[in-house]
Amino acid sequence: MTRKPSRIDSLDWPRIEADLAARGCAVTGQLFTPEECAALTAMYDEGHRFRSRVVMQRHGFGQGEYQYFANPLPPRLAAYRSALYERLAPLANAWAAAMGQPADYPPDHAAYLARCHAAGQLRPTPLLLRYDEGDYNCLHQDLYGDLQFPLQLTVLLSKPGEDFTGGEFVLTEQRPRMQSRAEVAPLAQGEAVVFAVNQRPVAGTRGSYRVTMRHGVSRVRSGRRHTLGIIFHDAR
Repeated sequence: MTRKPSRIDSLDWPRIEADLAARGCAVTGQLFTPEECAALTAMYDEGHRFRSRVVMQRHGFGQGEYQYFANPLPPRLAAYRSALYERLAPLANAWAAAMGQPADYPPDHAAYLARCHAAGQLRPTPLLLRYDEGDYNCLHQDLYGDLQFPLQLTVLLSKPGEDFTGGEFVLTEQRPRMQSRAEVAPLAQGEAVVFAVNQRPVAGTRGSYRVTMRHGVSRVRSGRRHTLGIIFHDAR
């Protein structure tokens, strides 16, 4: 059995939760070391690790490409996915309750995946993304089926300013009867941004209301940018 990553427990979770409440996203601080980032990046060229590859421009998603990991996931990735889910499940339940939805996300990730699989969502969703000069990712949501865990992460594996320039992580928030708001999350190598998959609650004068979030990546101006996406629900 892979040991639970202790680095996750050492993150500043009160600050992360406060940032998520205020903006719908939060930078974690370092989640992976440079050596771990390099090892994950090197996996991109190991085709046996992946179930599918997507070239974004073929589908109108942007420009660049990404690959979804196949089961079994690399042990370290699987351990991080499970441990992060356990940390985020209480917040997911609080969000669901605030939006009038069932607050029944189980505390254990294996139990949640069993629920996904029973609903026909059988395919793993963690992915590696590769952007070269001129590439970008259009604003989108990673939904994949009827069951969706409301939070996910993106980890920057490359070193900004050395491996690439540009390529900022961007979120937009669609507020009721208001213009959309944009947020840029600056990341260092090994840092992650936690963000809302679809909708999140915002406290208003008459209780909570829902705002819809989308995320993307601005144009890479030079070099090559790799990221890891950690999504907690599986895909249909």
